[in-house]
Amino acid sequence: MIDRKWLVAAALTLAPLPALAHPHIFVDARLEVLADDSGHVSELRNVWRFDEMFSSSVLLDFDKNTDLKLDEAELAELGEVMRNSLSEFHYFTTISVDGKPVEIGKPDAIHVTYQDQQVLVFFAVKPAAPVPLKGKLTFGVYDPSLYTAVDFPSDGDLKPEGKAFAACAHKVVRPDPDEVIAENKNTLTDAFFNDPTGTNMTKLFATRLEVTC
Repeated sequence: MIDRKWLVAAALTLAPLPALAHPHIFVDARLEVLADDSGHVSELRNVWRFDEMFSSSVLLDFDKNTDLKLDEAELAELGEVMRNSLSEFHYFTTISVDGKPVEIGKPDAIHVTYQDQQVLVFFAVKPAAPVPLKGKLTFGVYDPSLYTAVDFPSDGDLKPEGKAFAACAHKVVRPDPDEVIAENKNTLTDAFFNDPTGTNMTKLFATRLEVTC
Protein backbone atom coordinates (compact mmCIF):
# COMPACT_ATOMS: atom_id res chain seq x y z
CA MET A 1 0.00 0.00 0.00
CA ILE A 2 1.36 3.46 -0.95
CA ASP A 3 2.03 5.76 1.99
CA ARG A 4 -0.40 8.70 1.86
CA LYS A 5 2.38 10.95 3.17
CA TRP A 6 4.44 10.14 0.10
CA LEU A 7 1.53 11.00 -2.17
CA VAL A 8 1.18 14.55 -0.89
CA ALA A 9 4.92 15.11 -0.73
CA ALA A 10 5.26 13.88 -4.29
CA ALA A 11 2.39 16.02 -5.52
CA LEU A 12 3.70 19.22 -3.95
CA THR A 13 7.39 18.69 -4.65
CA LEU A 14 7.40 16.47 -7.70
CA ALA A 15 10.72 15.46 -9.21
CA PRO A 16 12.20 17.79 -11.87
CA LEU A 17 9.89 18.55 -14.76
CA PRO A 18 10.62 19.78 -18.26
CA ALA A 19 10.71 23.55 -18.56
CA LEU A 20 7.62 23.53 -20.74
CA ALA A 21 5.53 21.48 -18.31
CA HIS A 22 2.26 22.97 -17.17
CA PRO A 23 1.04 23.21 -13.57
CA HIS A 24 -0.98 20.38 -12.04
CA ILE A 25 -1.90 22.08 -8.75
CA PHE A 26 -3.42 25.55 -8.48
CA VAL A 27 -3.26 27.80 -5.44
CA ASP A 28 -4.84 31.17 -4.68
CA ALA A 29 -2.48 32.83 -2.24
CA ARG A 30 -2.22 35.74 0.16
CA LEU A 31 1.09 36.95 1.59
CA GLU A 32 1.48 39.46 4.40
CA VAL A 33 4.98 40.76 5.08
CA LEU A 34 5.35 42.04 8.64
CA ALA A 35 7.96 44.47 9.91
CA ASP A 36 8.69 45.17 13.56
CA ASP A 37 9.18 48.58 15.16
CA SER A 38 12.98 48.28 14.84
CA GLY A 39 12.67 48.28 11.05
CA HIS A 40 13.32 44.59 10.37
CA VAL A 41 11.25 41.98 8.55
CA SER A 42 9.73 39.90 11.34
CA GLU A 43 7.73 37.25 9.48
CA LEU A 44 5.84 36.36 6.33
CA ARG A 45 2.29 35.06 6.76
CA ASN A 46 0.94 32.75 4.08
CA VAL A 47 -2.62 31.74 3.25
CA TRP A 48 -3.06 29.20 0.45
CA ARG A 49 -6.34 27.92 -1.01
CA PHE A 50 -5.86 24.80 -3.14
CA ASP A 51 -8.00 23.93 -6.16
CA GLU A 52 -10.90 21.52 -5.72
CA MET A 53 -9.35 18.68 -7.71
CA PHE A 54 -6.18 18.56 -5.63
CA SER A 55 -8.22 19.08 -2.47
CA SER A 56 -10.40 16.08 -3.29
CA SER A 57 -7.31 13.89 -3.76
CA VAL A 58 -6.02 15.05 -0.38
CA LEU A 59 -9.36 14.17 1.19
CA LEU A 60 -9.17 10.64 -0.20
CA ASP A 61 -5.59 10.19 0.97
CA PHE A 62 -6.01 11.50 4.52
CA ASP A 63 -9.59 10.55 5.41
CA LYS A 64 -8.62 7.53 7.53
CA ASN A 65 -12.10 6.86 8.89
CA THR A 66 -13.74 7.36 5.46
CA ASP A 67 -16.36 9.81 6.73
CA LEU A 68 -15.75 12.14 3.76
CA LYS A 69 -14.30 14.89 5.89
CA LEU A 70 -11.01 15.69 7.58
CA ASP A 71 -11.11 15.75 11.34
CA GLU A 72 -8.66 17.56 13.61
CA ALA A 73 -6.13 14.73 13.76
CA GLU A 74 -6.22 14.18 9.99
CA LEU A 75 -5.72 17.89 9.32
CA ALA A 76 -2.81 17.97 11.77
CA GLU A 77 -1.17 15.04 9.97
CA LEU A 78 -1.60 16.79 6.62
CA GLY A 79 -0.05 19.98 8.01
CA GLU A 80 2.96 18.07 9.32
CA VAL A 81 3.44 16.32 5.98
CA MET A 82 3.48 19.70 4.24
CA ARG A 83 5.78 21.18 6.87
CA ASN A 84 8.36 18.46 6.24
CA SER A 85 7.99 17.95 2.50
CA LEU A 86 8.14 21.66 1.59
CA SER A 87 11.24 22.46 3.63
CA GLU A 88 13.57 21.68 0.73
CA PHE A 89 11.69 24.26 -1.34
CA HIS A 90 11.68 26.93 1.41
CA TYR A 91 7.89 26.65 1.55
CA PHE A 92 7.68 28.34 -1.87
CA THR A 93 8.30 31.60 0.03
CA THR A 94 11.13 33.85 -1.09
CA ILE A 95 12.93 36.92 0.19
CA SER A 96 15.75 38.70 -1.57
CA VAL A 97 17.72 41.81 -0.63
CA ASP A 98 19.36 43.68 -3.50
CA GLY A 99 19.03 40.52 -5.58
CA LYS A 100 20.55 38.17 -3.00
CA PRO A 101 18.33 35.41 -1.58
CA VAL A 102 17.62 35.24 2.15
CA GLU A 103 17.28 31.88 3.87
CA ILE A 104 13.85 31.02 5.27
CA GLY A 105 13.38 29.30 8.62
CA LYS A 106 11.09 26.32 9.17
CA PRO A 107 7.60 27.28 10.40
CA ASP A 108 6.56 26.16 13.86
CA ALA A 109 3.49 24.56 12.31
CA ILE A 110 1.37 24.52 9.18
CA HIS A 111 -2.32 24.80 9.99
CA VAL A 112 -4.83 23.24 7.61
CA THR A 113 -8.60 23.45 7.29
CA TYR A 114 -11.00 21.90 4.78
CA GLN A 115 -14.02 23.95 3.79
CA ASP A 116 -16.16 24.36 0.71
CA GLN A 117 -14.37 21.33 -0.77
CA GLN A 118 -11.02 23.07 -0.69
CA VAL A 119 -7.89 22.72 1.42
CA LEU A 120 -6.80 25.97 3.12
CA VAL A 121 -3.31 26.29 4.55
CA PHE A 122 -2.08 28.91 7.02
CA PHE A 123 1.50 29.34 8.23
CA ALA A 124 4.18 31.91 8.97
CA VAL A 125 7.89 31.80 8.23
CA LYS A 126 10.71 34.02 9.45
CA PRO A 127 14.03 35.00 7.91
CA ALA A 128 16.84 32.82 9.26
CA ALA A 129 18.85 35.99 9.96
CA PRO A 130 17.72 39.59 10.64
CA VAL A 131 16.62 41.46 7.51
CA PRO A 132 16.58 45.26 7.87
CA LEU A 133 14.30 47.33 5.66
CA LYS A 134 17.14 48.71 3.59
CA GLY A 135 17.78 48.67 -0.15
CA LYS A 136 15.54 46.77 -2.55
CA LEU A 137 13.65 43.88 -1.00
CA THR A 138 11.56 41.38 -2.92
CA PHE A 139 8.99 38.97 -1.47
CA GLY A 140 7.06 36.27 -3.29
CA VAL A 141 5.56 32.80 -3.33
CA TYR A 142 6.22 30.40 -6.22
CA ASP A 143 7.06 26.79 -6.95
CA PRO A 144 10.43 26.63 -8.76
CA SER A 145 9.43 23.34 -10.43
CA LEU A 146 6.30 24.97 -11.95
CA TYR A 147 4.26 21.95 -10.83
CA THR A 148 2.19 24.21 -8.57
CA ALA A 149 0.81 27.46 -9.99
CA VAL A 150 0.55 30.15 -7.31
CA ASP A 151 -1.72 33.09 -8.08
CA PHE A 152 -2.51 36.25 -6.14
CA PRO A 153 -6.09 37.15 -7.19
CA SER A 154 -5.57 40.85 -6.41
CA ASP A 155 -2.65 43.14 -5.67
CA GLY A 156 -4.07 43.50 -2.16
CA ASP A 157 -3.15 39.86 -1.54
CA LEU A 158 0.52 40.88 -1.39
CA LYS A 159 0.65 43.27 1.51
CA PRO A 160 3.29 44.91 3.74
CA GLU A 161 2.26 45.37 7.38
CA GLY A 162 3.94 47.54 10.02
CA LYS A 163 4.77 51.19 10.66
CA ALA A 164 8.34 50.75 9.43
CA PHE A 165 7.08 50.29 5.87
CA ALA A 166 5.87 53.92 5.87
CA ALA A 167 9.42 54.98 5.01
CA CYS A 168 9.51 52.67 1.98
CA ALA A 169 7.93 52.57 -1.45
CA HIS A 170 6.29 49.33 -2.48
CA LYS A 171 4.57 47.86 -5.49
CA VAL A 172 3.21 44.55 -6.75
CA VAL A 173 4.94 43.33 -9.90
CA ARG A 174 3.14 40.97 -12.27
CA PRO A 175 5.70 40.14 -14.98
CA ASP A 176 4.61 39.87 -18.59
CA PRO A 177 5.98 36.49 -19.81
CA ASP A 178 6.69 37.80 -23.32
CA GLU A 179 8.68 40.73 -21.92
CA VAL A 180 10.62 38.47 -19.55
CA ILE A 181 11.57 36.15 -22.40
CA ALA A 182 12.57 39.04 -24.66
CA GLU A 183 14.68 40.73 -21.98
CA ASN A 184 16.36 37.52 -20.81
CA LYS A 185 16.52 35.47 -23.99
CA ASN A 186 20.20 34.49 -23.77
CA THR A 187 20.11 33.91 -20.03
CA LEU A 188 17.01 31.73 -20.28
CA THR A 189 18.57 29.69 -23.10
CA ASP A 190 21.70 29.05 -21.04
CA ALA A 191 19.58 28.23 -17.98
CA PHE A 192 17.58 25.66 -19.95
CA PHE A 193 20.70 23.74 -20.98
CA ASN A 194 22.31 24.01 -17.53
CA ASP A 195 19.11 23.32 -15.60
CA PRO A 196 16.20 21.98 -17.72
CA THR A 197 13.82 22.21 -14.75
CA GLY A 198 14.12 26.00 -14.85
CA THR A 199 14.44 26.18 -11.06
CA ASN A 200 16.88 29.10 -11.19
CA MET A 201 14.91 31.23 -13.61
CA THR A 202 11.22 30.66 -12.92
CA LYS A 203 11.32 33.42 -10.31
CA LEU A 204 11.48 35.91 -13.19
CA PHE A 205 7.89 35.01 -14.08
CA ALA A 206 6.51 35.06 -10.53
CA THR A 207 4.29 37.76 -9.09
CA ARG A 208 6.13 39.56 -6.31
CA LEU A 209 6.07 42.43 -3.84
CA GLU A 210 8.95 44.88 -4.30
CA VAL A 211 9.88 47.21 -1.45
CA THR A 212 12.45 50.00 -1.77
CA CYS A 213 13.72 51.70 1.37
